[in-house]
Amino acid sequence: MKPEVVKLEVVEDYIGLVQLANPPVNAHSQQLLAEVAWTFDTISDRDDIRAVVFTGEGKCFCAGADIKERVGTERKDGDHWQNSRRAREAYHSIMECQKPVIAAINGPALGGGLALAASCDILLASEKGCLGLPEINVGLLGGGRHTKRLFSHSRQRRMMLTGLRVFGPELYRLGVVEECTAPEDLMEAAMAIAREIAAKSPVATKLAKHALNQIEEMTLRDGYRFEQTMTGQLGQSEDSKEAMRAFVEKREPVFKGR
Repeated sequence: MKPEVVKLEVVEDYIGLVQLANPPVNAHSQQLLAEVAWTFDTISDRDDIRAVVFTGEGKCFCAGADIKERVGTERKDGDHWQNSRRAREAYHSIMECQKPVIAAINGPALGGGLALAASCDILLASEKGCLGLPEINVGLLGGGRHTKRLFSHSRQRRMMLTGLRVFGPELYRLGVVEECTAPEDLMEAAMAIAREIAAKSPVATKLAKHALNQIEEMTLRDGYRFEQTMTGQLGQSEDSKEAMRAFVEKREPVFKGR
């Protein structure tokens, strides 16, 4: 695939930047969804990327479903199921990406755009960034389960039933995002976290993200046992041994990803 509406570049050592580029509002078209899945699957296999910043070009992160595409296209048998599957795979390609993904929410992230953001590992927003579920206003549903990962019971239902948008300052107050910045400071804040992650062992971050994904819906006992298993696996790596040696020798570790 040669992506046209999703851009990927390595902007610093071991840091990838993914940008949605489907003007004017980075709508959640079928092409964009397919390219998101392909891009994050590709990142999983690239040794030159250890952390990813994910954002949207222009004034929007992603404004959700492309309503014009839906209205202007005759639905054929199987289209609903194919389109739904493509959306699910796009979201899960971010969650299952073997590199940590930082969402830099620069503007509206609505409906499917909220689901893209909620699938990331760490979220930041500018003061103009917002999360919302406007589907109730255009004859659709969706995004409620992803919203539940971020918001309380009452706020999630209010958003889904009214289309309420929650902006950066309130997202920060609620603990949904790590930082709320001025628009011009958002990317540097996201890059600072990406640099910190990229400096760690890629073996450790890969196993840590895998563990976090798996334990999310486990019991305390099963979840901690799974983490212990991952710790044992990590301990066999060269990176783990190098981290311990560097600690004892009071120097910075040199990780090789093995």
